[in-house]
Order: sequence, then C-alpha cells, then structure tokens
Amino acid sequence: MNTMTLDRTTAAAKTARTPIADDRAMLKAAADLTRDLTAPRPAIYWSDLVASAVIGYAALAVAVMATSLWATILASAIAMLALYRGMSFIHELTHVKHASLPGFRTGYNALIGVPMLVPSFMYEGVHNLHHARTRYGTSEDPEYLPLALMKPWSLPLFVVVAALAPVALIFRYGVLSPLSLIVPPLRRVVVERLSALAINPDFRRRMPEGDAAKQWKRIEAACAVWAMSLIALVATGTMSLRTFAIILAVASAVAVVNQLRTLVAHLWENDGEAMTVTAQYLDTVNVPPPAALPALWAPVGLRYHALHHLLPGLPYHSLGEAHRRISAALDGASPYHKASYPGMPGLVAKIARSTMLAR
Repeated sequence: MNTMTLDRTTAAAKTARTPIADDRAMLKAAADLTRDLTAPRPAIYWSDLVASAVIGYAALAVAVMATSLWATILASAIAMLALYRGMSFIHELTHVKHASLPGFRTGYNALIGVPMLVPSFMYEGVHNLHHARTRYGTSEDPEYLPLALMKPWSLPLFVVVAALAPVALIFRYGVLSPLSLIVPPLRRVVVERLSALAINPDFRRRMPEGDAAKQWKRIEAACAVWAMSLIALVATGTMSLRTFAIILAVASAVAVVNQLRTLVAHLWENDGEAMTVTAQYLDTVNVPPPAALPALWAPVGLRYHALHHLLPGLPYHSLGEAHRRISAALDGASPYHKASYPGMPGLVAKIARSTMLAR
C-alpha cells in the first residue's frame, strides 16, 4: 500500500467541480422514516454470528479431512463465505451500543476475532473516524484512498496484497506482539501502524488508555497465544503442511473477497477536501435487491453501505426495510436513488475507467 502514489495535480484538476450541497429533504426523510428501526435485536445478532462460526469451522474441518480435491474446494468455499460473514460483524461492533448487546464483543472475539486474528480492537476506535463528518475522504480518514484518481495498477495491487494478510497477521501476533513487550520502541510501531484495519498508509493509531488499554491487552494476549500455537504446531509437524495451507488459503480468500468489497464500497473520487453528508453518500455504494450475489460478498448489511453512511446507527438487520421505506418515499429525482448500483462488475469497471482518465 505504501507504494501507491497519487498525482495530486492531475487529481485536483479532475475533481475541480461544484461542491455538492446537502439535500435536506433526503436527510430528513431518512431520519424520520427509520426512527422505529434503531434497536438491535440480540437474537438475530447472536444466532447469525454463532451460525456463521459453526458452519465456517465445520466446513473448514471437512475441507481438511476430505480426500477429494473437489470436496476440499467446495468445503473451503463454504468455509470462506461463512467465516467472512462472521468476520463482518466487526463492523457492527463499532456502531452498536454494547449495553444493548451484552457480551457480544466477547462472543465475536471468542468465535471469530481471535481464531481469525482479526480482533475487535483493530476496528473499534478506527472505523468511527471514517464516519466523522469532517474526516471522510480526507487524509485523516483511515479507510479512504482516492483510488479512482490513482494509477491503473493501483487497483489490482490493492486487491492482490490482501492475499498476504493471514501470513502478516500470524507474524504480527505470533512474533511482533511478544517481542514488542520487551522492546518499547517496537511496541509503539506495532500499535500505531499494525493494529488497525485501515487502508490509508499515513494513518497512525493512538496508544490505548485506561479500560481500552486493559481490554486491548487481554484480547491481544489471546491472539498472540493462538498465533504462536499455530507456528509451533506447524514447526513441530503436529499440524500438517496441507492442513495449514488449506487454513491459509481460506483465510486469504476471506481477505481478498473483503478487499474486493472494500474496492466497490465507495467511488473513491474525493481528493482530500471535506464533503457534505450528501456528497459522502453519493461517493458511497448501495447494491440492493434484486441483485442476489451481494448478499454473499457484502453480508451483514454491507450491501447498503451508502445508506449506512446516512444512518450509521441503524443495526444491519434494519437496513433492508429502511431502504424500502426511503426509496418509496423519495421521488426519482432524489439523490438517494443515485447511489444504487446493480453489482460488483460494473462498479469495478467504473473505478477502473476513472483511473485511466486520471493518468
């Protein structure tokens, strides 16, 4: 990611446009029509998370034990989709009030966060900055790069590099975490640069404090023990290289699919200026029904990403109903309808065309 460069002169010329004013009617309708949809339903959250974990790990076990190549591939694909769905709950954790879902953070970390080495603290305290009114799309946004204005090779690199994430995470938690305890300067680097699910290479995390620091240490310790155990199991031959390769392949596929979803979650056309809420919405993407595949590659409400930026407090299970209500209430001229797209291929092509024009 650090090798990605942006020609600011070209980008600035391309994005010189009239600022988009907020559409008050859209913002008011979105708020008024969804006031009864804001409460998270614990039964849905827990059953969805647990089912995703059970199916994911069961399918992974089948993939490891299968003697047929095709059975291994099929089971691995099921494991990837289920574990990817489970991992997507990390997004919900950053928005939901924990008092309304007691124990859910612990459940996520136990079932997904620690085993997948994607603990909740890697997103909590980071993702909320992406939603900050004056940070979105700027250099202070940890989850934004003007990809549509960058070099064409940036897009494939952006996706391919994600395949290395599982190895990087094992190294981060299995080697750097314990080493950083005895090397204070390394500890600062690990926290600031290697503890966030961010795509902006200039982003630096603050050192945690108080209760957040204590919680971080407990969860990180669990991740470190798990990562070191994996390394030891493979090094001693207790876990076969085939088993380890299948686990890595599934985890890599999860990371790549998530990166593809990230690639089409926004249009990435902002070059650092602060944006109105409506402008942020139009730079973000909904992929609503009747499209079916987004339910797999943008699970847990992520297919309504633009709507989520309008109403970040809505639980994922309410977004479909919210979209139906708002779509029906606003006429065809409303900006609300302009953030909806039919699927991933068209979005990738749109962003790729933008990179060609930005050269």
